[in-house]
Amino acid sequence: MKIYTRKGDSGETGLLGGSRVSKASARIEAYGTVDELNSCLGLVRDCANIEGLDENLVRVQHQLFSIGSILASEGKSKIKLPVIGQEEVDFLETAMDRMDTELPELRNFILPGGSLAASYCHLARCICRRAERRVVSLMELSGVDEMIIHYLNRLSDYLFVLARFVTLKSGGQETPWKPRS
Repeated sequence: MKIYTRKGDSGETGLLGGSRVSKASARIEAYGTVDELNSCLGLVRDCANIEGLDENLVRVQHQLFSIGSILASEGKSKIKLPVIGQEEVDFLETAMDRMDTELPELRNFILPGGSLAASYCHLARCICRRAERRVVSLMELSGVDEMIIHYLNRLSDYLFVLARFVTLKSGGQETPWKPRS
């Protein structure tokens, strides 16, 4: 099977279900940003060497792929789409709670950084926030399952805690933000 089809050369792409839309549409922006986030999490996995982390991130990547497929459908697809449920939000919250037990109390804002893997976590968090904004924009134009927004919102929190955890486990150091006056 060839990867290229030439069907997108005119600036349109196909959705699950067969309809074609502009590559600049809100739907494409939404699932494209989710795909970008998923790729960034691949960088986190490749850089962080912390026991149990890879398994958690692979689970998150599968969820992001599922979200992308949901967003790539206008509801007319004959393909059975995955469902994002509360259990996936609960998984993120439980993972954050476990990491928090080892982290020092956060007393002020911190600057992104601490180690290469932590920096990628912070980058992923920013991309996640953008994905959430794109999905909210799409929701305002057409229906989107609110659970996707819940998941992305919690995921950005998870990525912040993960950045702190990776910094701790890699022997890095958090840099507190010191506003200049």
